[in-house]
Amino acid sequence: MDRKAFLHELRRWQKGSVSRRHFFGVTGLGTATAVLGTAMPGLRSRPAHAADLGSQLALATWPNYHNQANLDQFTADTGVAIQLNAFGSNEEMLAKLQAGGTGWDVLVPTNYTISTYAELGLIEPLDLSKLPNFDPATNEARFMAEGTVDGVVYAVPKNWGTTGFLVNTAKLTKPLTSWKEFWDVAQAEASGRVMVHDYQLTTIGNALIYFGYSFNSVDPKELADAEKLLLDAKPHLFAISSDYQPSIRSEDAWMTVCWTGDATQLRRDMPELSYVLGKEGGEIWSDFFAIPKEAPNKAAAYAFIDFLQTPAINAEEVEAHGYPPIDSRAKALLPQEMVNDPVLYPAADLLSALEFGAAATLTDPNRAEIMARFKAA
Repeated sequence: MDRKAFLHELRRWQKGSVSRRHFFGVTGLGTATAVLGTAMPGLRSRPAHAADLGSQLALATWPNYHNQANLDQFTADTGVAIQLNAFGSNEEMLAKLQAGGTGWDVLVPTNYTISTYAELGLIEPLDLSKLPNFDPATNEARFMAEGTVDGVVYAVPKNWGTTGFLVNTAKLTKPLTSWKEFWDVAQAEASGRVMVHDYQLTTIGNALIYFGYSFNSVDPKELADAEKLLLDAKPHLFAISSDYQPSIRSEDAWMTVCWTGDATQLRRDMPELSYVLGKEGGEIWSDFFAIPKEAPNKAAAYAFIDFLQTPAINAEEVEAHGYPPIDSRAKALLPQEMVNDPVLYPAADLLSALEFGAAATLTDPNRAEIMARFKAA
């Protein structure tokens, strides 16, 4: 490769137009990456506003949701150590924010919760001038709309995904296609081997779907039916947890309510696992980056979010965690096998039956009480 071609590829990488893998592949640098990264700092992607960022950033996020290499790179580039706090539900995050004193600088809320956080004054409006790598025009509108409340941007997109269930087909050989089958099998041949989320939206929502109700229903009669199903199933469950990968990997659990990325990660090592979107419906969602009002290190928060909005970094995140990106620039950098994977990009007929979570479910007292009784039973 001549000097002109090399500089062209270098500029493409620095702008985020191509991935790190592509750059080192076409330039032939290969294993010289680490040496060149030390000798030529300009080769390394750097977040905006890399000065005066303090020494620590606290990130509140979901389990198995980031590329550790990228977190390490941010720390190497900025000197800011990342303290990662994983949580299992949006209700848990809301309760901690309302209690105050979290020390969080960045949080990862789901689409339907952002209006509540904004109305309660728990997150701050974002200064998009501090996020030069975020381009609204390249992000799919249906997945990013709820980051804006009353015309004010409070959050920018991270990823989108679906909520289905995962089945170990070496243990449960009968093909499953519906949430009705999920709950019936949980109380029969999979008794003692099934997990559900520690999260009212998905656990109650998918029990509602058993009866043909909306995933987001707050109707008392419909919720009562869902509660009965949950209480009937409770003695047959292995666990109620949103961190289900260890139990699936050990085969203590054979079936679990599951998000897209966990299914992608688990299937890399266990091809016998099958990811199912119930034909009756279920959840489609998008997650965002937001900054709490009380964030102690807002400068680092902006730098970190902007770093992850870089298309090449975003694509590397997706390759690690397996949740599809909302930014088309990142999608264009993904390996073709990921773009063609029906777990990441399900068929249109399956997606059309899914519902985005509704804001009313987050604070609905009936749903909160049902989840509490279910967990205590």
